[in-house]
Amino acid sequence: MKELVNKLIEKEKTISTMESCTGGYIVNEITNIEGASEVLKFSAVTYSNEYKIKLGVDKNIIEKYSVYSIETANEMSKKISIFTNSDYGIGITGKLNRVDKNNLVGSDNKVYISVYDRKNDKYIESVVIVDKKTRPENKRIVLDEVIKILQNTI
Repeated sequence: MKELVNKLIEKEKTISTMESCTGGYIVNEITNIEGASEVLKFSAVTYSNEYKIKLGVDKNIIEKYSVYSIETANEMSKKISIFTNSDYGIGITGKLNRVDKNNLVGSDNKVYISVYDRKNDKYIESVVIVDKKTRPENKRIVLDEVIKILQNTI
């Protein structure tokens, strides 16, 4: 993460996140790096559909594809980038080996990741299987994938 934050600083680029199942794990790792305040504009943890929608995610996308979909992750990454005027937006949604009584559709161990590149109006998408026993281990799988995507994007 240190290399990524330094690369963002060097290129004078900014980033924002909208995380659901990772609960701020990604932004925490960003803010653990000195100089993060130069690149991080905003972060939101949107566990509920209500707050995804309040931050701009189209409720029709959630209704059509479910909250656990790459389409919703794309909405999250783009809307947070636009809301904050950031160069990159990260959207993460999925389930960390847990049944969600409010959203019964979707696999219980699949996470959808989207990084939105505002300059190029482009999504970089990934889906990861999180099959470890603990939430921190599963969040680490997601973090590693986000780092890989950003290394290839910035």
